[in-house]
Amino acid sequence: MKLIILAAGYATRLYPLTLNQPKPLLPVAGKPMLEHVLDNIASIQTIDHAYVVTNEKFAGHFESWAEGYHRPNLHFGFTIVNDHSTDDSNKLGAIGDMHLVMTKHQIDDDIIVVGGDNLFSSDLGGFGDYCRQQNSPVTAVYDVGDLEEIRKYNAIEIDEEGRILYFEEKPKVPKSTLTGIALYFYPKSSLPLIRRYIEEGNNPDQPGRLVQWLYPRVPFYTWKVPGLWFDIGSIETLEEANRVFAAL
Repeated sequence: MKLIILAAGYATRLYPLTLNQPKPLLPVAGKPMLEHVLDNIASIQTIDHAYVVTNEKFAGHFESWAEGYHRPNLHFGFTIVNDHSTDDSNKLGAIGDMHLVMTKHQIDDDIIVVGGDNLFSSDLGGFGDYCRQQNSPVTAVYDVGDLEEIRKYNAIEIDEEGRILYFEEKPKVPKSTLTGIALYFYPKSSLPLIRRYIEEGNNPDQPGRLVQWLYPRVPFYTWKVPGLWFDIGSIETLEEANRVFAAL
């Protein structure tokens, strides 16, 4: 199983913090947020290699980080992938970056995809177990508990087995407070569909758009994240994450 970490954004909403530093390498409770992500996902023993996909501006930052990063007993190595975008006007988008990694590195394996700015307070080993059982696409979900808040994300409705019945990006009239987040599993059998999504010219940006396109075509399941989840999109959220993780 391969891990793809999405880290090619420019995080303009976090300026000036991200003018010269990529968001996933900003410190949270004393260490880069990317290392928090890895701490929680490293218990998925079937991962045998990770790809961190970034951009021209920050590729060197991630190369330096990878050279200096040492985690005891980490069972997989890293490849830093430069998508060669230079700003928001020519970025490939999250799905475009997934496709780039799959194509450039000829991936023909199950993949887990995670946003490099998604922080979890609990271990994600259960996600790996659930995905192996399902052998179908899976998105992690989180209950934000507020119909207004969910307008910023996506809204999901599921059946009693956790299969997606309804999915809408940035809903105007949300029916649910459950949202799909940037933690996905795509079995090897679904990779041709990801390629088809790109080849047909669909929007390559927000990764939830791929979920929205896929769930009517193949069974797409959900896994509820334990503990807390933070999507670091603002200075306020970053400050809150610092407070919470410093206390853990």
